[in-house]
Amino acid sequence: MNPASTTWRSPLSERYASPAMLQNFSEHTKITRWRRLWIELARAERELGLAITAEQIAELEAHVDEIDLAAAARYEAELRHDVMAQIHAWGDLCPKARPIVHLGATSCYVTDNADLLAIRTGLDLVRVKLVNVIAALARFAREHRALPTLGWTHLQPAQATTVGKRACLWIQDLVHDLEDLDHARATLRFRGVKGTTGTQASFLELFGGDHEKVRELDRRVTARCGFERSFGVTGQTYPRQADFRVLQVLSSVAQSAHKFGTDLRLLASRKELEEPFETRQIGSSAMPWKRNPMRSERICSLARFVISALDNAAHTAANQWLERTLDDSANRRLVLAETFLATDAILILQLDVARGLVVRPHVVAKNLQAELPFLASEHVLMAAVQAGADRQDVHEAIRRASRAASEAILSGGENPLRELLAQDPIVGRLAGRLDDLLDPARYVGRAPEQVDEFLAAEVDPLLAREAAVLGAAAEVRV
Repeated sequence: MNPASTTWRSPLSERYASPAMLQNFSEHTKITRWRRLWIELARAERELGLAITAEQIAELEAHVDEIDLAAAARYEAELRHDVMAQIHAWGDLCPKARPIVHLGATSCYVTDNADLLAIRTGLDLVRVKLVNVIAALARFAREHRALPTLGWTHLQPAQATTVGKRACLWIQDLVHDLEDLDHARATLRFRGVKGTTGTQASFLELFGGDHEKVRELDRRVTARCGFERSFGVTGQTYPRQADFRVLQVLSSVAQSAHKFGTDLRLLASRKELEEPFETRQIGSSAMPWKRNPMRSERICSLARFVISALDNAAHTAANQWLERTLDDSANRRLVLAETFLATDAILILQLDVARGLVVRPHVVAKNLQAELPFLASEHVLMAAVQAGADRQDVHEAIRRASRAASEAILSGGENPLRELLAQDPIVGRLAGRLDDLLDPARYVGRAPEQVDEFLAAEVDPLLAREAAVLGAAAEVRV
């Protein structure tokens, strides 16, 4: 029996998330980051005058990738401390450097700073997929900029719009998400080198009371880890509101994706739009004819999980007692990685769907035509009045015909309003103009022009700036 089949494994790693995001939150990557942080600390301490040799740092560098998780697990079973277990396991490989590893630091020096490195990389991975979803939907919107379709408010037929204009609503949400992501990425701060309760007392002692050297130590490690700024003050941990601000971006991405997935599911039920459906794909085990929008359903399912995670992050931030409490630790091991993995999975699905969206123009037109006579009634009224009819007489004629048409539809028939208007003694004088008056293109307003203007002003410049990341793969595994 395969041992992997007898224990729980997260669907996010087994089915949904990308290899790059899985690697970003892997145990190996985490420990490698810890070791790099210890090396940068030791290097900066040596530069600022502590008794650390180049030989010791070289020994750490030589063994940075030799990670023995089994050895660390044996130490952790004894010590009950994951960071100390890793220090001991690495120290076995680096006996000369062992005395200076973690010098002056607290566990959160590596755990918190490594989390921030993972968050930064996670945001970069999400960003690439987000840009590609915007690009795919922009192509779709441009292609269908002028295709009239029935618009809906309250899930009831309303004025006409175009398929491309509706897609721009999806795109606009994602563009705003990208702006928020870029802001979160740009303002992300490093915890830096702050000590046990954030006072830097241990480092002040190591440097003999030299405050400037302690400040420089913080600056150097922060810069070498690729951050422009560290938090000005911390407790033992960096403020957990930083996690909330990041997860707020991921929640917003999930909200946008959920809206897209829900809209597509509604339109698929009317057979107007479809997500990609492969030749051998099975929609239902019991109903062979089914074409279930399973990708869109999965988008909505995973999005619900990501949206709910934001509440978790808020509670963690609110319950960070004084300088630190450990009830955030086990929680954050779950929520940070899982939320990034789920968001990654959502965007893989959304990109796959956006690149393969199928429009059924004849069905779109048929569904619009079924309601169009109602939507056009005001235009018919004005045209009849301009032709010399009394407005009140025309209004009453249209009201009677509309009521009769509604009854026919509710009885299971087609919409007969067009024919009823043509036969009416008052409105019928417009019979020769009804084709023109009921042309769907008359009722979409500036929707095609809005698509052109929105893409030109907000989307095309964005995509031009992001040309280097366009074309990312989106492989849906299940």
